[in-house]
Amino acid sequence: MRNAPTILHLDMDAFYASVEQASKPSLRGKAVVVGGLGPRGVVATASYEARVFGVHSAMPMAQARRLAPNAAYLVPRFNLYRSVSEQVMALLRELSPLVEPLSLDEAFVDLEAREAAWDADSARRVGTKLRCEIRAVTGLTGSVGLAASKMLAKIASEEAKPDGLVLVEPGTERALLGPMSVRTLPGVGPATGDHLRRAGITTVEELAEAGEDELVRLLGKAHGHALYAMALARDDRPVVAEREAKSVSVEDTYDVDIHDRMRVGLEVRRLADRCVGRLRGAGLSGRTIVLKVRRYDFSTLTRSETLRGPTDDPAVIREAAERLLDSVDTTGGVRLLGVGVTGLADYTQEDLFAQAAQPSGEARSPEEAVTEPVPERPEPGERQWRAGQDVRHAELGHGWVQGSGLGRVTVRFETPQSGPGRVRTFGIGDPALEPADPLPLVSAPEPSPGVPDMGPPSLSGAVDADP
Repeated sequence: MRNAPTILHLDMDAFYASVEQASKPSLRGKAVVVGGLGPRGVVATASYEARVFGVHSAMPMAQARRLAPNAAYLVPRFNLYRSVSEQVMALLRELSPLVEPLSLDEAFVDLEAREAAWDADSARRVGTKLRCEIRAVTGLTGSVGLAASKMLAKIASEEAKPDGLVLVEPGTERALLGPMSVRTLPGVGPATGDHLRRAGITTVEELAEAGEDELVRLLGKAHGHALYAMALARDDRPVVAEREAKSVSVEDTYDVDIHDRMRVGLEVRRLADRCVGRLRGAGLSGRTIVLKVRRYDFSTLTRSETLRGPTDDPAVIREAAERLLDSVDTTGGVRLLGVGVTGLADYTQEDLFAQAAQPSGEARSPEEAVTEPVPERPEPGERQWRAGQDVRHAELGHGWVQGSGLGRVTVRFETPQSGPGRVRTFGIGDPALEPADPLPLVSAPEPSPGVPDMGPPSLSGAVDADP
């Protein structure tokens, strides 16, 4: 672990929900929940106003609706989230070549790599200016943690939420960690936490006092050694600029169990094609095809088949997924299906048709599958509008869907730069209403006459602010 707090951890505040609030003026300051809206949907992100009612990510959407019945429930708009994330990551890369994204809304930055910071004061200045830059470019807030290690920087950003900055001064690490719950440390989930609690260990300080030998006895060699080091604030993991993807996958959860075997097969083929689209979009190919099936009783089966070489050919991947499905009993119904590709490479082997190896049987789910929820597909010939979806009316302009049903759709017409807009209701097939792309959250400033447009403000020009 280094001597100066020059590792920065950025965590955007309630990212998906904050993007929706910035995009929809009528929702600012109100409870917003983003996720799958079907009976089996789960919460992706809840705004801080919704969290007051106990709503949190990964909660079943039905439970969230019971806790916060008056919140706005919206489908995710991943294209917009990615666009905003790219703006934020570009700001981070201006600070350092060593940026390690963890997700769309979270990343580590090594500030020493480009000498952006070298001590506590310079690190605090960088973190404060970064927060100002993010607000100027995206209109959103992010929380910043600064410390001498990745573990402590992440913990500091959690302490900073929402919209704050926490710097862990060198020499204070043990004092900071000591009173915290053992669940604060990476790798301590509910099961490990309960196991430690039964042994009388609930805080990080008690974890350190227990000693390395006792932790190895309780948790095993690898986990015991790792937790003891973390309890002593030891973490030498470097910031890694490129985190290699281990797999690409897509999956769907269905509102109603699928019983028809032909329908299951059609869904698997559709998922295989979507997976190929993501694979090609990332410029990758893969050798191992993975099928995931969650049955009516919540039992989950994973099957895999390894090819002779990497491919991104949709026919090869589709046929492999279908062969894997043949080995799965779907009697009783299917509630979730997924198709993934592992063993990734940046090249393809063209002669793979009918050259697949024998299926390798059970396989674990990919450790870092690239998955995202998708809205339910409309029935053929039916036009569907989903809450939160962008639309444009031929006369009234840009808006978003507040809700639909009984042959009608209700739209609020507003933009990120307008005030709260008016609401109108239309027939679900109104030809004047069309799906639309999201609008930018922040308008580009108009250049002054005679002054060249220099683009968004740079970090060096940002105004310092209190954390």
